[in-house]
Amino acid sequence: MTIEQLYSIYLQHPSVQTDTRKLKKNDIFFSLKGGNFNGNEFATRALEMGAAFAVVDDAAYFTVPEKMMLTDNALETLQQLALWHRKQLSIPFIAITGTNGKTTTKELINTALAAGFKTYATQGNLNNHIGVPLTILSITTDAEIAVIEMGANHQREIAGYCKIALPTHGIITNIGKAHLEGFGSEEGVKKAKGELYDFLRSNNGCVFVCNEYAYLKEMSKGIPQVITYGSKDADYTGDPVADDALLGVQVTGNSRVGFIQTQLTGAYNFPNVMAAVAVASHFKVPEEKIGPAIAAYRPSNNRSQVITQGSNTIIMDAYNANPSSMRAAIENFAGLKASKKILLLGAMMELGADSVKEHQTLAGLLQRTHWDAVVLVGGDFKKISHPYIYLESAAEAAKWLQQQQFSDAHILIKGSRSTGMEKVLE
Repeated sequence: MTIEQLYSIYLQHPSVQTDTRKLKKNDIFFSLKGGNFNGNEFATRALEMGAAFAVVDDAAYFTVPEKMMLTDNALETLQQLALWHRKQLSIPFIAITGTNGKTTTKELINTALAAGFKTYATQGNLNNHIGVPLTILSITTDAEIAVIEMGANHQREIAGYCKIALPTHGIITNIGKAHLEGFGSEEGVKKAKGELYDFLRSNNGCVFVCNEYAYLKEMSKGIPQVITYGSKDADYTGDPVADDALLGVQVTGNSRVGFIQTQLTGAYNFPNVMAAVAVASHFKVPEEKIGPAIAAYRPSNNRSQVITQGSNTIIMDAYNANPSSMRAAIENFAGLKASKKILLLGAMMELGADSVKEHQTLAGLLQRTHWDAVVLVGGDFKKISHPYIYLESAAEAAKWLQQQQFSDAHILIKGSRSTGMEKVLE
């Protein structure tokens, strides 16, 4: 069976699944493999559960030939099917990558564009070799714009996603220290994220560039269309306005978007908001709709959330952490007007040989400001010198926090996903 023939089946059953626990009637099931699972083992069960068709890559599980495709590699077939579908869609595809803020920027842009267009976007953070093709295959023919998030932890990964998504527009939010185990250095991160620019440069594309970052302006040279955003000297400008823990943005210049009171915390989200303003404005979403759409967006999944608990204001930003995002969160927290400030910080992961040094640098940053209490949790925080409380786990941090009975305090909770810092509030 060819990809074209599989695509004919997909057109009849345009819903793809790789997990039988999420399977719906008439889905196409792809039998993917992982380190601890073999999806082929569930292919026949998927058909029994109501799947219309299954793709397997192990002949031992090719049990229902009339409802199955046997291929050499089910993942590659999934990606090839996504590419075939992408080529049928003549709409703008906006790709987003970067070290920090990818998902928030994607959500803000999707929200702003949806005020004027039928948009499709990556769900959650399905931004990897499986999530990107699944996102593309979720896009139906009524789509007017697609927003695709691309994550990466090694070289040539973004380049591979571009070959499937064929983006027409792109954004690199920023470049910092993350996934250093895979990238080797911050320069390696720049090279990897820059693969998006390389694709757009070679394919007559358009990029939206935050001109606060000189390195992005330099990297974007040679791309046919560059649209800038930032606080000054850009196509779309604005100013961050602090309002306790929540960020406000006054859009300036020739735009009539006006003031946007966001539900996001931190001035570090200012470029993310301005990216959404720039993209929506470029695509001619009515200006009077852009601000209210962005203002209505509420973050979830422990990203830049502000939570009121009794008299305490909690900033929950515990989905991920790296040296760049940790520094931004701490510096933003230091600038807040609050009588009492507490920090509970989980360790940063995937930093390779630089991990202990980066944790020590973070401890040095903390010591520049007076805090009412600082708790460092797990990982390489155990290997450094600092004057703060050290606890082994988020569960211990939760117990500590409950015992303190803080009131009228601002509390920052942040850490890498694997430290589970969201458990501090459970």
